[in-house]
Amino acid sequence: MVIQKVVSSFQAAVADVPNGATLMIDGFAGPGGTPQNLIAALRDQGAGDLTIISNTAGLASVIGFGVVPGDRPIDIGVLVDNQQVKRVVASFPVSPSPSRPTSFEKAYLEGKVELEVVPQGTLAERIRAGGAGIPAFYTPTGVGTLMSEGKEVREFDGRENLLEHALRADFALLRGHRADASGNTVYRGTSRNFNGVMATAANITVLEVDEVVDVGDLDPEAIHTPGIFVDRVVKTP
Repeated sequence: MVIQKVVSSFQAAVADVPNGATLMIDGFAGPGGTPQNLIAALRDQGAGDLTIISNTAGLASVIGFGVVPGDRPIDIGVLVDNQQVKRVVASFPVSPSPSRPTSFEKAYLEGKVELEVVPQGTLAERIRAGGAGIPAFYTPTGVGTLMSEGKEVREFDGRENLLEHALRADFALLRGHRADASGNTVYRGTSRNFNGVMATAANITVLEVDEVVDVGDLDPEAIHTPGIFVDRVVKTP
C-alpha cells in the first residue's frame, strides 16, 4: 500500500504551523535549496514568534548569488519583514557587504529579534545529532572564543572541547528536486547542503519539489532522503 504524502497547495502544507513554532529552513548563499514557495505561504499564513534554524538569516535577496538578473528571490527575510520571527539560530546571519544589510541584520540592530550564532560545521552536527537522537556532543570548535561563553568545557586527550546540544524543530521546510508520492526525495546541486540532516530532525518535514513521480520511478541508489522522514510533498508550479 502506497502512503500518499502529496498535498494540494503550499497553503495547506503550512496551515498548521502555530505561533511560537521552531522551524528548520534550508538555504545556502543563494536561493538553491531554499523552499521559496513554502516561505511565501508561511508569510501569508501569519504565524508569529517563530524560531528559525538555518544556515543564513536570508542572504539571497541581498547578495544576489545564483539569482537570475532582475529577480528577487524569497527567503527568510520576508518573514523578518513581516515581523513573524522572534529568534534565529544561524551561521551567517548578516550580509558580507555593510552597505547592503539583510532584513534580519537591520531588525537585530533595532532589538526586534534574537540571535544565536553557531559555526557552520557545529550547526550541521547539532542538527544531525537531533535527527539521530543524540542529545549533545563535544567539539573543539569555538574553544577560547565568544562561542564558548556559558558552555561546559571538558578536556579529551589534552584538548579542550565545548559541549554542544542537539537541535530539533517542530517543522522543517525544505527544497528538493524530485520526490515520489511516499516522500522519497532526490536533491540537486546546492539543495543537498542542509536538507538531508534537517529532514531527520523535525517533527513534521515538508518538501517542495520540481517533480512528483510514481513510487518506484526513483532509483533507490539515488534517493537522498527516504520517505520515512518526509510528511508532506508539494509540487512547485
